[in-house]
Order: sequence, then structure tokens, then C-alpha cells
Amino acid sequence: MGRTVDSQGAIFLSSTDFALPKPMPEGLAKYVGFREMATGGTGRLRSCFDQITGRTVVVKTLQYKFLLDQKESRRLLREARVTAQLQHPNTVPVYEIGEDKVDGIYFTMKRVSGENLFEILKRVATNVPETVAEFPLARRVAIVTDACQALMYAHARGVIHRDVKPENIWVGNFGEVLLLDWGVAKVWGQPDDMPLHPTVARQQEAQQVQELTMAGDRPGTPLYMSPEQVNVNRSQVDERSDIFSAGVVLYETAALREPFRGRVVQETFDNIIHDTPPPPSEQNPEQGIPKAFDDVVMKAISKVPADRYQTMRQMLDALRDIDLGPQA
Repeated sequence: MGRTVDSQGAIFLSSTDFALPKPMPEGLAKYVGFREMATGGTGRLRSCFDQITGRTVVVKTLQYKFLLDQKESRRLLREARVTAQLQHPNTVPVYEIGEDKVDGIYFTMKRVSGENLFEILKRVATNVPETVAEFPLARRVAIVTDACQALMYAHARGVIHRDVKPENIWVGNFGEVLLLDWGVAKVWGQPDDMPLHPTVARQQEAQQVQELTMAGDRPGTPLYMSPEQVNVNRSQVDERSDIFSAGVVLYETAALREPFRGRVVQETFDNIIHDTPPPPSEQNPEQGIPKAFDDVVMKAISKVPADRYQTMRQMLDALRDIDLGPQA
């Protein structure tokens, strides 16, 4: 089979005018040209070419060392089904869910070229001229609000994301914004397999983040956890927890620094529970952040869930009325 796409993703006749393979392959055998993209937690992402549809997709499987772990297989299948059922312009389409003899449970998704929001924020914070020009404050906030549209949709269907952070907000090369990674999502009416005891949960989280820090990576998730997540108070982890996390992302998007980062993980947890950071405009006065934006963010990251916006729609409505300047 000839070349199907160039570096810009252009479609060639060879990707649309070829016979179906015979016999028809099953499972992951229908995909060829696997290329590693990323590994994290227990999962593994690869790009590959679908011989049936003639398109490049992304496939998610478990890492080989977790293939016999029934709990992780169940989590991956749940993630696949949750992602597949959340059909929204700001969620990634799922094409297929299956089980392969070698790789176990898998699902394939649309491949979108681009990068995550954290990479953009890093370049803005270091004053890379092209990025600063392309992503002014209004554009950065618009990216987050697009991701929040996906959260509003998910909340209406009884799904809480629980891991909202810049790394999980994907910005495509053509303006697409996708909220990714529903692997730890909470679905109302389904059992939750997170640790039961607060001490156990926090020790596991701290150990995981310490390992990440030692490896030189950013300990992303704890920086955006709500107080009720830190305390492992399951009865209070609802859509308002996602609102808190989205508020932290909005804060960082404007101020270009995280509001609760501590020197160590435990200090970060303590800051989330007890500390009230200065408004974004005080953290970064050069950005020209309006007071109205400060008010929205500080309400979203209130310690007590009842003091926050009670729905994502309320927060988005409040943001919509704020003039943040041109988007480009």
C-alpha cells in the first residue's frame, strides 16, 4: 500500500482507493504502523493506521505489566465506555472498543495533532514571542472555557471528571479543544474503586507524586485537587469538585503560576485545605486581569463547596460577561 498522508495530514488517493484486507483482521490486527506516543499511570498510547477505514487513529491499552490486572482492565474499559458515551465537540470521539489476544482491552480514538495547555502556558510564562502573540489572555481563557463546556455536558449525564488540569486539555492545530483522560471519572450509580481510607489514599498519592518528582516530571494532579478530594470525602466529590479544579486551571492560565503549589506534596495539600492565594491580578499585574475575572476564579476555588458556583453553567455564564481583550 502506498503513502497515505503527508506530514500535514493531507489525504491521498491511496488511503481511500484500496481493497479491504482478506481475510478481514480482528482486534488490533486491523491496525498497522504502530508508533509510541506516551505512557503514564497504567496506560499506553500509540498511533496506528486503520486498514479498514484508511485513517490514522490513537489506540489506548494497558502497559504490559498490567495486562493481567483485572482491576486495571476494568478501569480501562470503564474509561473507554465513558469517553465513548460523552459525545461532545470538546471530547475525543471513540471509534472502537475491543479485546486483543496480545494487548488485552483496548480502545481507539480520533488522532488530533496539537499539544496540551500546559506546554502552551510554559512558553507564555517564559515569554516566547510567537506563543505570547498567538495565546493572549482572552485566548487562553477561551481554551479553558471550551474544556468546561465538556465538563458541563458530562455533569448533565452524571459523570465527574476528577482530574481536570492543563495537561488534560488538548489544543489542536486547527483550534480544536478537547478535554482528555476520563480514567478516574466518577459515574453516579456505579461503584467507586478509589481507596477507602483517607490516610491510605493520601499516602498513595504522595508516593506517586514523589516518584514523579524524582523522575523530573511535574506533579500535576495534586495541584488541582479540591479540598474534598484531598480529604477523600467521597460524599462531597460532585460537580463542584470539577469546578474547583477548573478554577485552579483558570487561575494558572491568567497568573501563569499555580495557586497552591508547596515545596513538597504535603505542603501543597495543606495549602489546598487552608491557604487562600492572592487573586490572579495580584500574582501577575502585567497581564491586565480584570477584577471581574478575579471574582469568578476566587469563587470557583472557595474551600467550601457550597460557596462555589453550584453548576458549571453558572461559572461559564459569569465568565462570558467579562471583557478580556482580543483573542489574537
